[in-house]
Amino acid sequence: MLSCCSVSMLLFALGFLLDILQPSTGQFPRVCANVQSLLSKECCPPWDGDGSPCGELSGRGSCQNILLSQAPLGPQFPFSGVDDREDWPSVFYNRTCRCVGNFMGFSCGECKFGFSGINCAERQVKIRRNIFQLTTTEKNKFLAYLNLAKSIPSQDYVIATGTYAQMNNGSNPMFRDINVYDLFVWMHYYASRDALLGGSSVWRDIDFAHEAPGFLPWHRAFLLMWERQIQRITGDESFTIPYWDWRDAEDCEVCNDEYMGGRHPTNPNLLSPASIFSSWQVICTQSEEYNSQQALCSATGEGPLRRNPGNHDKSRTPRLPSSADVEFCLSLTQYESGPMDKMANYSFRNTLEGFAEPQTAISNPAQSGLHNALHIYMNGSMSEVQGSANDPIFVLHHAFVDSIFERWLRRHRPMLEVYPAANAPIGHNRENYMVPFIPLYRNGEFFKPSRELGYDYEYLQEPAVQSFQDFLTPYLQQARQIWAWLLGAAVFGGIVTAVLTGLIRACRKKKGGTSSEIQPLLIESEDYNNMTYQSNF
Repeated sequence: MLSCCSVSMLLFALGFLLDILQPSTGQFPRVCANVQSLLSKECCPPWDGDGSPCGELSGRGSCQNILLSQAPLGPQFPFSGVDDREDWPSVFYNRTCRCVGNFMGFSCGECKFGFSGINCAERQVKIRRNIFQLTTTEKNKFLAYLNLAKSIPSQDYVIATGTYAQMNNGSNPMFRDINVYDLFVWMHYYASRDALLGGSSVWRDIDFAHEAPGFLPWHRAFLLMWERQIQRITGDESFTIPYWDWRDAEDCEVCNDEYMGGRHPTNPNLLSPASIFSSWQVICTQSEEYNSQQALCSATGEGPLRRNPGNHDKSRTPRLPSSADVEFCLSLTQYESGPMDKMANYSFRNTLEGFAEPQTAISNPAQSGLHNALHIYMNGSMSEVQGSANDPIFVLHHAFVDSIFERWLRRHRPMLEVYPAANAPIGHNRENYMVPFIPLYRNGEFFKPSRELGYDYEYLQEPAVQSFQDFLTPYLQQARQIWAWLLGAAVFGGIVTAVLTGLIRACRKKKGGTSSEIQPLLIESEDYNNMTYQSNF
C-alpha cells in the first residue's frame, strides 16, 4: 500500500518541476483568455522559441483562418446558433495557429503525438501496460502522479465559467484557474453537457464525445493529451497510462487500497480512508443544478469521490463484460450504421460503447454493455456521464476500451473514408473539430492505428507474427503425424519418375532416324519449350 508519507515525499520531489515544465494541451489557452483575443477572435500566441506568432519565423506554423466542415449534420440537434460548441471553436476564435510538419500545440511549440526531439523528427512508440504487470514502484509512482495532477494548477490553461453570451460576447471574460487533473474532468463535462436554450430550457440529446462516431477518436485524443500532461508536470517522458483488462472479472479488481481505493468500512459509498483518493473532491457532478441556473460548471468542489462497485442496478447491467462479448464486438465489420447514434444496429462503435447488445449488436439503450457496463457497475461518481472522469479508474477503463478499438482497427484495416463524413450527430462528422480541444483536432485524425500516434499496448505487440504462427500451427501438427507417409510417397514418386525417364529416352533413340521433313509437323522448338514450362508448372 502507498503510504501518505511516501506520497508526500514523491510530491515534494516532483513539485519543483512546475517552474520549468509547461502543460501542453487543454481547453482555453491562458494567453487567449482575455478581452483582446475574444473580441478579435484570434488565438495565435507567440512560440517561446523565437517570439513569433505560432513560431512562424522558425517555420513551425502560421496564424490562419479556421476551416470549418460544411458537411450536413444528423437530425438529433434541431437548433442553430444557440450553443457555444457549434462549429467549434468559431464562437470564441476564428483564427488559430495552423502548424506544419510534425509540430503541434496552440503556439506550435509541441511535437505531434508519436514524435519527439528539438525538431520533432524522432519517431517514438511508447507502451501502455496492464496495471497488474507494473512493479510496486511503478504502480506507486502512477498513483503519486495522479495525486500530483490533482494538486497542481494548470500553467497554460483555464476553464470558462460562463457562456460567450454571459461574457457579453467577449467583452467580459469569465475564466478561472484549475488543477491539471480537474482540467480533464471539466473538458469531459463540457463536451457532454446539455445545451442551454435560455430560461429553464435545455436540450439533452446532444453530446460531442458520446453516443456517435466520435466516441472512440475523442477519447483516444483525450487520453493522449492526459498522458502528455502527466509527462510534462512530472518530467517523466516515459510515462504511459496503464490499463485494466476487465474481461471476465468477477468484481472490481482495482478497488482496493493497494490500487485505486477500497471501500470505506462504515459508508459503502465512499472510499477507504487509507486510500489517497479518499480526500479527493469531485467537480461537475450537479448537472440539474447547472441547467436550472443556465450556468456552466465552475469546477468548485462538490463533495468526496463516491464509488460502490457491484451494488448497482443489475437489471440494467447484470454482469461485467466477458471475453466472448469483446470477441463478438470485434467481429463486427461496420464501424458505424443507420442513424449513427445510440440506436445504431450492427455498429462496432455502438456495441463497444455499450448501447447495443454484445451478443447481437442490436441497439438496446435499456441495457448497458461493454464500456457502459463498467461505468454503471462502479455505482458512484463514475456512473454519471458528465462527471465520470472524477474517478481515476476512468483512465484505466478507457485505456482498455481504446485497446479494443485498436484491435478492431488492426483486424479490419479500415480506410479513413469508413469514418462518416456527413450526417452524423452534431460534432461527430469526420472533419468536425473535437470539442473542447485547443489546439484543434479533427475526429478523423484519430481514426488510425495507435502506433502512428506513438503508442501501443503491451498485449497487442507484434499481433501479425503471432497470428501467422497460430495459422501455421495446425498444419505443422498434421505434417508431423503423416511425415512417414509423405517420405514414402516421395521415394515411390522418385522411382516412378526414374523409370518413366528411362522409357522416354529409349523411345527417342528408336525414333532417331525419322526424316526431318515430318518433324515440324509435331511442334516448333520454341513452342515445345513453352509447353514444357506449362506442364512442369
